[in-house]
Amino acid sequence: MILLGSLALALAAGAQPPLWHDQLQWRDQRARIETQGPGFLLHAAHGTRAIPAPRYTVATASPLFDGLYAMAQDDLKQDSVTAIRDGAYDHGKAIACDCFATGEKWPYVWTRDLSYAVDLGLWRYDATRARNGLLFKLSDSRVAGTPRGPFVMQDTGSGGSWPISTDRIVWFLAARHLAGDTAFAATTWQALTATLAQDREYAFDARMGLYRGETSFLDWREQSYPAWTANDVVPIGEAFALSTNVLHYQALVLAARMAGARHDARATMYQAQADALKTAINTHFWQAGSGLYVSYLGGNGLPYATYDLLGIALAIDSGVADTAQARQALAKYPAWPAGSPVIWPERSEQPIYHNRAIWPFVSAYALRAARKLDDPAHIAFEIESLMRGAALAGSNMENYELTTQAVHVEDGKLSGPVVNSPRQLWSVAGYLAMVGEGVFGLESDGRIAPKLPTALVPMLFGNRDAISLATPGQRITLVRPQNLAGNLLVADHVERRGTEARVTLKAITVLALALRLDAPLYAPVAPATPAVTRAGAQWQVQAAVAGTLYENGKRLGAIDGTRSVPARAALQCFSLTTTGANGLESLPSAPRCVGPFAEVVGAWPRAWTAPANGTYQVSLRYTNDHGPINTGITAAVKRLRVTCAGAPLQVATMVMPHSVGAEDSTTARFDAKAGARCTFALDDGFNMSYLAHNAHYTGGSGGAGGPLNEATIGALRIVPLEGE
Repeated sequence: MILLGSLALALAAGAQPPLWHDQLQWRDQRARIETQGPGFLLHAAHGTRAIPAPRYTVATASPLFDGLYAMAQDDLKQDSVTAIRDGAYDHGKAIACDCFATGEKWPYVWTRDLSYAVDLGLWRYDATRARNGLLFKLSDSRVAGTPRGPFVMQDTGSGGSWPISTDRIVWFLAARHLAGDTAFAATTWQALTATLAQDREYAFDARMGLYRGETSFLDWREQSYPAWTANDVVPIGEAFALSTNVLHYQALVLAARMAGARHDARATMYQAQADALKTAINTHFWQAGSGLYVSYLGGNGLPYATYDLLGIALAIDSGVADTAQARQALAKYPAWPAGSPVIWPERSEQPIYHNRAIWPFVSAYALRAARKLDDPAHIAFEIESLMRGAALAGSNMENYELTTQAVHVEDGKLSGPVVNSPRQLWSVAGYLAMVGEGVFGLESDGRIAPKLPTALVPMLFGNRDAISLATPGQRITLVRPQNLAGNLLVADHVERRGTEARVTLKAITVLALALRLDAPLYAPVAPATPAVTRAGAQWQVQAAVAGTLYENGKRLGAIDGTRSVPARAALQCFSLTTTGANGLESLPSAPRCVGPFAEVVGAWPRAWTAPANGTYQVSLRYTNDHGPINTGITAAVKRLRVTCAGAPLQVATMVMPHSVGAEDSTTARFDAKAGARCTFALDDGFNMSYLAHNAHYTGGSGGAGGPLNEATIGALRIVPLEGE
């Protein structure tokens, strides 16, 4: 029996850890499990669930631990389907696919969900379904004259999908585990080279050395981006996300390795690109003052005061973070008694979903990061959170409210989680990974390297000398050491006999990272956009609240009321943040941009004469009403050719996502000399509607009716950039 507050918190307070056996209690809820023949009966907080005998068993001193492993397998069995469906594809009709469905409420295959789930270990449990699902998310182009793939599909999403969202690259995180299949490895190589080339052309910013695009999986804009992006996703498409850049780094490392194995000359190029990207990530995202990587940067390079656990965990696990950075980041990222938040700080004005939430699959990546750092406190903390959530809910849920770990909390208009699906695939995978990796130390390369906190010994071993786990293809037995003087159990020696591995453990003492338990919950709400008026040679910037003023992404300093800023013959964009009593800085306001804009209208190509030597910024005034802001596949993507007298051809990507009325496109830069006549021409780029697979898309434009990569374009807007 357990009376449980939080094991990790109890340890931090110096208390004895609770003995998890057949039940647990959390707040005013209790979960209890009993064996029922070869299966289990779980009495969860909101009902009873019969769990059938599992195919793969775990044998510990805790029926609760053993039964929840069986429940994860039962969830996975229910997610193993012969057909999938989504209302936006084939009018919601069934599509034959021996695949993993995403969850009870999401009976389709989505690139990011499947890929993270496979990376967390589903490739072990059903490699065929894992491969089938991944192949389902590949497609060649259906448009003549465009590069050939196959390409990884970006899921429908913000502003009409890619390249506003660019985390489709996560596909390769999963595919790397299935490279033992020769045919699949060949397809992976083709998709990898094609997708990397496409992202390099359309999403890479050479000036920053980073890839643009939305944070991976955090794709409900207002939840984690400033609220003013709700109806304008251009700033998201221009921004740089930690998670997406780390995923590109991992894809480049994979490309270098696969190229090397094929004696392909591109191996050196891919490795150089990976090395440069790693450096750029650490240069721009790492904040020494906070000891954390920020979640994303604005298009002007401004680090926003917001953090996300998945991005940090990926940075640690991938090796982007060095050991010192990794330990700092894990120690500085907050913990609540129920678990680790997926974003921090929280948004007081937003409902519960990504905001104020625990997502089990992200907790599993945090557990992986903690294992890499040999950190017993965080290992125990994430194991406990994953167990408690599954036990109380009676399923591996999509998410939980942060402070209660409840599947739903009534809080007026902020109630949530807004959506919460049982047997969510990546949550199921996260639980299986917690057992296989987190407790028994099964690594992706087949090595067995347990890193088990001694605090968990009473729960898992009880009076037993050994515990064991059956996974596909092997059985692992962990043998308890006689001496438990230490805080972490690791392998002393491993004895293998066929598919059996017997690991004798030893206790060691490591420097544990303390959980950060004192972090404030909410950041202040972003302030209103400042008003800017001209007064002679000065701009008068007016703020409705006291805060910090930024110009072109650079901090100018405090503002309280009105502040004068010299007017220059260049672009000047002003934004504000506020700082709360808890010391947390808000997200920035929407910018107010002023400057000597030139507008060029008329038929294409358009012409303009540069008034002075320098670097200029160009954008397009446009309307794209081919889909709603939150979904679709028809972000308009063009290639702008700039030809200026005395200069070589300059080419840049211009993205015009779905809009609410007229907006300005993403921006590009070009150089021109005084008096040079410049002509501007637009060529078609590439968007997700070009993929043959999207002939099945019936949820909007660009699908069954044919590819669509268009916007209504008005003025071409040009403004000089200072000092460039």
